[in-house]
Amino acid sequence: MKFFITLILTTTAMISNYETQKYDVILSDNNFEIRFYDSSLKARVVSDRSANGNFYKLFQFISGNNSKGEKIAMTTPVYMKNDENQNTMEFVMPSNYNLETISQPKDKDVVIFESEAKYYACIKYGGYSNSKKFNSHSKELLKKLNELNINIKGDIFYVSYNSPYKVFNRRNEAMVEIIYEN
Repeated sequence: MKFFITLILTTTAMISNYETQKYDVILSDNNFEIRFYDSSLKARVVSDRSANGNFYKLFQFISGNNSKGEKIAMTTPVYMKNDENQNTMEFVMPSNYNLETISQPKDKDVVIFESEAKYYACIKYGGYSNSKKFNSHSKELLKKLNELNINIKGDIFYVSYNSPYKVFNRRNEAMVEIIYEN
């Protein structure tokens, strides 16, 4: 229990001034955006365990459970996708790293990869997220994309920018890759 409390307090302290993954806003309409993301370096865990287990493995990696014993700065957002069989969580690595300079994970479940440059659409929402809120905003996102005649590619996923202990001005997003032509 003591370790869990220390982990939460450390995470809370760290979330306040993090580097946020950069993107270009292509279209913005209230809480809806179309964005372009360049490729970025990420660490991913996919498992049939809970999201907490995935978070623990990724947090251990950036806390020094890697080939150089190096502490790697936390960034935002954290990407999460849950389906019936597995949970996926991804941390974006700080922009000063690339595939050659990043420490390699000691945990075989943590995979480092470079994401492809892509277009995404999202709906932003505040407060604490839960499945009901996520599902509601996912439907809103799909409705908006349908109105704009924009096709999706893949499933909608959840993006979080805040520690669980941040109470005010929370930022969450329902996000999906899109097929977008300027």
